[in-house]
Amino acid sequence: MKLPCTIRLDTSDLHVFTLAAEPGEWAVPGGFTFLGRDPARFDAKEKLAFRSGWLGTESFGRATLVEVAEIGEAAFFQAVERLARHFLKHHGAPDLAAALPAAREEADYAASLCEHGLHTLLAIEREHGEAGLVERYRVIRPDRAVDHARIWQIVPDEEESGGSY
Repeated sequence: MKLPCTIRLDTSDLHVFTLAAEPGEWAVPGGFTFLGRDPARFDAKEKLAFRSGWLGTESFGRATLVEVAEIGEAAFFQAVERLARHFLKHHGAPDLAAALPAAREEADYAASLCEHGLHTLLAIEREHGEAGLVERYRVIRPDRAVDHARIWQIVPDEEESGGSY
């Protein structure tokens, strides 16, 4: 089974979202967090989260990009349970029994977006439309056919390593 997994290519998520998801969290689109809210009242970080943020299922922070990754059955059900508990605590679910099917539906939908090769990146674009919330997904496939030359190398500072160059 596949599920979106948060990825951080640079530090921008740490600056543009109120809470950034940690790399490696299982993720869902998370549009439900904006239902019933007035986008005109969003601050700048909420606007960015609304427009382009995936929802991590551990921190419940946002990520700009996710990658298609394999998930085991036990990890999938743990993500569903965390999401159900989030529905219960933050979104008015009456009890866990009612929250679990909704969380499973959200996770199944996220899994349905992963009908691409492993490590394919997915981006989300979200807006309010006439019929309500509209989400579009952009697929960024890795180009493994070309080996790029390495242009960066991390070299320890002489004081830290005690060595020489």
